[in-house]
Amino acid sequence: MKKTVFLFDFDGTLADTNQTVINSWHQTFKYVNGAPGDENWIIGTFGEPLWISMEKAFPGMDVDKLIEVYRSYQEKHFKEETKPFPGMVDVIKKLKSAGNKIGIITSRMRHTTEQGLDAFGIMDCVDAMVCAGDTVEHKPNPEPVLLGLEKLGADPSDAVMIGDSSFDIVCANRAGVTSALVDWAITSKTSKKDSNSGDKRNSEEEPDILIKTSEEILGLA
Repeated sequence: MKKTVFLFDFDGTLADTNQTVINSWHQTFKYVNGAPGDENWIIGTFGEPLWISMEKAFPGMDVDKLIEVYRSYQEKHFKEETKPFPGMVDVIKKLKSAGNKIGIITSRMRHTTEQGLDAFGIMDCVDAMVCAGDTVEHKPNPEPVLLGLEKLGADPSDAVMIGDSSFDIVCANRAGVTSALVDWAITSKTSKKDSNSGDKRNSEEEPDILIKTSEEILGLA
C-alpha cells in the first residue's frame, strides 16, 4: 500500500546532528567530571529523551542544570555542526509537492528543530510537529506518533515513520504505522531486513522497511 503521510525523526534521520550531540555530551561530562565522556556510551543514548539519558549518566544530580549546560553548547554551535543528510531536503520537497503530508516526530526541543528546518529551507513543507514537551510519554511509547497522526488527521494505515533508532521503530510499530529504518545513521545495526523484503518482522524492534538511500523514500509514495 502506498503511503500519503510521512513522519520523520529529526536527529540521525533528516539531520546529521551526530557531532553536535556528541560534543554537547562531552561538554556536560567536562562540567561534571572535568573530562569528556565515553563516546560509545553517548552514541548508545541517541534517540532516547535527553532527560532520561542524563538521569542514567548522572544519578542524583540536578538534571535541569546539566541539560542547561548541554543545550547551551548546542545553542552556540548547532548551525555550524548540523547539516541535512544527502538527498533528504530534496526528498521532503518532492513528497510535499506531490501532495503528501509531512510530520516531524522528535525528542528534540522545538526551538532547535525549527532552527534546523529553517536552515534547510523545508520548514514550509512540514504540516505538523511533535517535539519534546508535547507529550507526557516519549518514544518508544507510541504517544508521539499518535499525536502526530491526530494533528494531521491521518489514519495509521496511511503513514510511515522513518527513523534511525530502535526508539523510532518501536514507537512506530506500537502506533500501528509502517516503520522504516534508515541505513545511514550512526545508530543503525547490521541485522535489518532489506527494503524489498516481504517478510514479517519478528519483534517490535525490527523495522518493516530498511531505507538504504534517501531516494528509496520516494518509492513509498
